[in-house]
Amino acid sequence: MKGLLQRVRGARVDVAGETVGAINQGLLVLVGVEPQDTRASADKLLHKLLNYRVFSDADGKMNLSLKDVGGGLLLVSQFTLAADTRSGMRPSFSKAAPPAWGAELFDYLLEEAKTSHATVASGQFGADMQVHLVNDGPVTFLLES
Repeated sequence: MKGLLQRVRGARVDVAGETVGAINQGLLVLVGVEPQDTRASADKLLHKLLNYRVFSDADGKMNLSLKDVGGGLLLVSQFTLAADTRSGMRPSFSKAAPPAWGAELFDYLLEEAKTSHATVASGQFGADMQVHLVNDGPVTFLLES
């Protein structure tokens, strides 16, 4: 399971012109699910997302986690993170989980996040989404579990 996290000052996801998820300061995470991923993979990713130290402390060093700052978590499914781009000029999606499995694991991750963290929002799995964000830093990391 892959999570492309971006530290944001604010982010939202729109579907068909309507906002379906939004946060203020926190993390926007694009989530890619691969066929071998399990609930244990989702649990590991969530633990990292909540505890990864990407927010600045009083000295300006990245020593604070999402939990420490009480920021929001916006999860957005993105199967293209699982693309194989090693050859040719067109991505292959053979490494992406089948849609049903991807939806199941994404929903599991979302529900676990909601039970573990106060402010959690999400996009809509499989929808044509427009993601708006103000990347803070910019700070972006690819996490894999």
